[in-house]
Amino acid sequence: MIDINYPNLLQHIEYFLVPGKRSESASFLMWYLENYYRLDKQEAIDCVCDQNGDKGIDGIYVNEAYGTIDIFQSKISQSANRTIGDVALKEFYGSLSQLRTKDSIENLINTGGDAQVVGLIKRLNLLQKVEAYKLRGIFLSNIDIDKNGEAFLTECQEIEFEGRSSLESTFISSSRKIPDGTSMDFDIQEIDISKYYADANTITYIIPLKSTELVQMPGISDQSIFDYNVRGPLGNTNVNKGIVSSIRNPALHKKFPLFHNGITIVSNKVTTSDTKLKIETFFVVNGCQSLTALFNNRQYLSDDLRILTKIIQVPVDSELSAQITEYSNSQNGVKARDFKSYNPIQIRLQNEFSHNYGNEYYYEIKRGELTPSSIKVISNEEAGILLMSFDLKEPWGTHRKYQVFEDLYVDIFARPEVNSDRILMLKLIDDSIIGKIGNINNQLIAKYSLTRFAIVYFIRIILENDEVGKDAILHPQTYVREKLERTDFIACINRIIDDIVVDLNMEVDELSEDFDYKSRLRDENWVNNLSKNIVGAYLKLVKSGRLGSFSKEWSEKTLNRNNI
Repeated sequence: MIDINYPNLLQHIEYFLVPGKRSESASFLMWYLENYYRLDKQEAIDCVCDQNGDKGIDGIYVNEAYGTIDIFQSKISQSANRTIGDVALKEFYGSLSQLRTKDSIENLINTGGDAQVVGLIKRLNLLQKVEAYKLRGIFLSNIDIDKNGEAFLTECQEIEFEGRSSLESTFISSSRKIPDGTSMDFDIQEIDISKYYADANTITYIIPLKSTELVQMPGISDQSIFDYNVRGPLGNTNVNKGIVSSIRNPALHKKFPLFHNGITIVSNKVTTSDTKLKIETFFVVNGCQSLTALFNNRQYLSDDLRILTKIIQVPVDSELSAQITEYSNSQNGVKARDFKSYNPIQIRLQNEFSHNYGNEYYYEIKRGELTPSSIKVISNEEAGILLMSFDLKEPWGTHRKYQVFEDLYVDIFARPEVNSDRILMLKLIDDSIIGKIGNINNQLIAKYSLTRFAIVYFIRIILENDEVGKDAILHPQTYVREKLERTDFIACINRIIDDIVVDLNMEVDELSEDFDYKSRLRDENWVNNLSKNIVGAYLKLVKSGRLGSFSKEWSEKTLNRNNI
């Protein structure tokens, strides 16, 4: 569990601290937005006023998913024994009055002078949004609330409190777990080592190491040694075939370093003697394919087969280590998705899946990850495309998969509502679509991937027009976290898909045989018109009582569960 008592809190928010330029409370709020709202660092910084005194408002975030304008006030206490009472909350409530209406916002802009909050209000265009969004105050602190504060919040529904207990209990790490105490010795007798000093503590050792020793490093069989690599082993590729062929030919062992690029290892500590080189706490950040091939063919290895190895003494979880990983993998065949495999957002999601669905689902964040066959895998690329269809409502653009990890990455993943529950909900919806898409009469359309994502979009619109459906969009954990609820959710979604397919068949059957479905499913206007027709027909049937709504179906399922 994370400890946010002062001064331990300062270690967590260190990245955002700028002494004399940015307050500790502002840094604390930025850290919260990154780790709990799932924003990227830049957006978290953009949402916060750096200094105190900005009209009692420390930060603003327009929460599109919840339809709220979230106003933050952040307080840090250096004493763990103190609590937040009703006085601070009442003062915050008074500050919120400055943003409740267009008139009050205009007044704040006109009287705020150079206050950062004025610039933030303008940048977020709050004047145009305040009437369409609900105002929500969030009071953030590293200590808990007392009874007076709780009593005030009971009557004031406009403010929510995030304190030490909730922050510590709900924290999901965005870091990979570093193995403690791992070490490996290599024989370097009669071998020259080349050294390069980047600084006093960052040293690079370049040496041809025995393949027979390299394959003994712990963590190869379970792939944990490659946790900081951008991807896992990719199987039987042409490159791997060439490596394996060389490994199995003893005549090429001595020549292996002549045509092999080698591997790169980062290690917290490297020590050498005349005969031994020792590494402690280490990861392979380049050369996963090669080392895996060596390990899988270790019966063919000999001491003559050496691998040119670059070992860099650097903290394995440091920013410099991440740069080494990125730059050493900047060759053909490495995709944008691969470089996001050590992005904090993806690591946090993977850790969250492990925490919530450890024995059922695995969130894959890099190609080639080793996963048990009994666990269902959801790739982050698959998740991104589903989020693009459901949340961004852009199914017509899902053929441009590269955008998921490039132009649209922040829009897709860096949002507070993107968590393991939401991704699983979308995966369940998609699986249900795949199971029924064969019922589409036009098999060309049925087998075209954009059709799936268009249906995901249609389901989003249908759920938005249903009270329980709206709740599912906002709180997916209620519908998918537990197995019984998950089964009922799938059944309710299947009913919706059945009706969508019927209407989709009617729409498509009216089109000519030479209908250009590929272009149309990429056409925003056409897909939106199709959505209006299909969703409109569905809602009419629900309104007339000829079709059960999602709310009705879910209520019946809930009643049956309660009677079991």
